[in-house]
Amino acid sequence: MIVQDLIDAMEQISPLKLAEDWDKVGLQLGNPHRQVVGSTLLTIDLTERVLQEAIDLKSGAIIAYHPPIWTPLDALTNATHTQRIILGAAEAGIAIFTPHTALDAAAGGVTDWLCEGISAPAGEATQGVVKGDCRALSPATGGDIHREVKVITFVPSDKADHLRNALGTAGAGGMGNYQLCSFNTPGEGTFLPQSGAQPSIGKVGSLERVPEIRIEMVCARRSLALVIETLKEFHPYETPAYDIVELVPEPIRKLGAGRRLVLDQPVMMDELVNRLKSHLDKSRIRYINSTPDDHLFSTIAVVPGSGGSFATLARQEGCDLLITGEMTHHELLAANHSGLSVLLAGHTNTERGYLPRLQSRLKELLPRMEFKLSKTDQDRIRVG
Repeated sequence: MIVQDLIDAMEQISPLKLAEDWDKVGLQLGNPHRQVVGSTLLTIDLTERVLQEAIDLKSGAIIAYHPPIWTPLDALTNATHTQRIILGAAEAGIAIFTPHTALDAAAGGVTDWLCEGISAPAGEATQGVVKGDCRALSPATGGDIHREVKVITFVPSDKADHLRNALGTAGAGGMGNYQLCSFNTPGEGTFLPQSGAQPSIGKVGSLERVPEIRIEMVCARRSLALVIETLKEFHPYETPAYDIVELVPEPIRKLGAGRRLVLDQPVMMDELVNRLKSHLDKSRIRYINSTPDDHLFSTIAVVPGSGGSFATLARQEGCDLLITGEMTHHELLAANHSGLSVLLAGHTNTERGYLPRLQSRLKELLPRMEFKLSKTDQDRIRVG
């Protein structure tokens, strides 16, 4: 097994295109074609302790949820802990891959795992089951890559089939498992050839009226140049008329940053606190309740890690509670003043419990690889 096998498996679990634009995801260290000798270690934070654990285990790769390389490295020495980690991993021949927000946004990823525990009574969460309507708070965009733009042209009725076939050969009209998809509307075209024109129909100085077909076909942006070139070549007119329409990217409801969870059965804050403590195996959870104590919560925003930047969006999406890992003091105050309650479970507490799930999924995809959970990776913050 090589590093690329590991990359491909992670791409199936959490496509990197789902990551936030500011994130530093993917292979951060290593040669994709190099063999992975030994186990792959899974961790939330790649600390010097975790690196030493990987070296002692003779691991060939590390999947670190948080990117160990965040800001550009000016040097690679032992001057800082980040440099020591990257240099040490390189010297030991250990590849480093990081999924971060791609794993949050993916279906069945970190955020959906959190929603499983939040939506079910304490101790009754079922893997892969969210009890309630659950969609992305900020949906990812994607859909069929062949429908990024639409090309519209107008052609004499008796030439429509010929032109449509040519455009299909150039890459237009593909939709899923179908080719030559088009919409055709009959109409009348008019034109008045001027001096110097060489019209294929009619003559200079005479207004022409021609029965035409309006052809609409979608295509990928990368195919657009060839499609237009083909249109001009195969269209019977000397100067064909055509429009290029930019299509809005398709939102994907189940993929993207955060989740908007609508519970099947609304519950009070105490119950949500107990559910989360049980799901995360933590004894204490912090929260700020902006509603009366007997308020029933039903529409909840869920963001693992640091979710303060989603507070405004959560209110806009009708949520009355935000469950996340951490927020700044001023973010909490602003949320409270807006009427948004907040439940804070600790940054890595909302992430680390997903690692066994990731380990299981990787084992299914790569049964010949050995995956181990770090024993030294832990939340460094202690609660007295």
